[in-house]
Amino acid sequence: MREREVLELLARRLAVGDDCAVIPFRGTNLLLTTDMLHRASDFPEGTTAYTIGWRAAAVSLSDIAAMGGRPLGLVVALGSPEFGRNFIEELLAGLEDCCNLCGARIVGGDLDRHQELTLVSTALGLADRPIPRSGAKAGELVCVTGPLGRTAAALKLFQLGEPERANRLFRFTPRIREGLRLASFASAMMDISDGLARSLYQLAEASGVGFRIEYEKLPVLPEVEELAADEGERREMTLFTGEDFELLFTLPEERLPAAEAAVEEACPFTIIGRALSGRKLLLAVGGREEELADRGYEH
Repeated sequence: MREREVLELLARRLAVGDDCAVIPFRGTNLLLTTDMLHRASDFPEGTTAYTIGWRAAAVSLSDIAAMGGRPLGLVVALGSPEFGRNFIEELLAGLEDCCNLCGARIVGGDLDRHQELTLVSTALGLADRPIPRSGAKAGELVCVTGPLGRTAAALKLFQLGEPERANRLFRFTPRIREGLRLASFASAMMDISDGLARSLYQLAEASGVGFRIEYEKLPVLPEVEELAADEGERREMTLFTGEDFELLFTLPEERLPAAEAAVEEACPFTIIGRALSGRKLLLAVGGREEELADRGYEH
């Protein structure tokens, strides 16, 4: 089975599908999420131990942000063929710095020998009003919090032998502040882990709507403009490569002024389209419309 097929089976069997599990608890809601990262599939040659630690924390903290939650703590399991002191110290520094930035802390974990470097991070958060993927309605605005193509640009820089720039891009900042502010306004929200196109399909499926996205309005990272060889590669890096970890959300238009004021200090967001009745996903490019391909990052 492909990864997508496995996830669909699990969603049907376990009734899950949001970025975090939501557990009602004493008048509020706990948020629980877990992620697994591997050397071969997630950390290209040239990725530093500090960046590996940072990214291992950030991917799970981003899930908390996507539900409009506040992170409480993180546990991390590490499997590795060997445990070098310098590597472990740098890895831990990356984990701690990312957690400190987001207002969380590492509270435990596990350690074991493993044939491939593997990290499993599990984050716990809190949200009075978790924002699911299922609340979007036709006519609402579709928005993203920041520029697209971060991981795509980093991967290309690794390939070009520019690891310092690549590592800097790989250390994305989870949108905790933005998610907390948007929780009062957004109708549906998720983080972009598998690419904008795949995330839009996931949001559409959960909410029972379609989307019309304006390609020219997509915010694109300057490094994408610099590194893309042509328009085809620019589109690939922006729409399909994945792991941008920006927040993708829908917003009733009447809430727009209040939402813009609420997140202005954290990060301005960009309106990229509208939700439609029906299930079509359309991409408007240069005055014409085409169907948005349903593909993205897949393990």
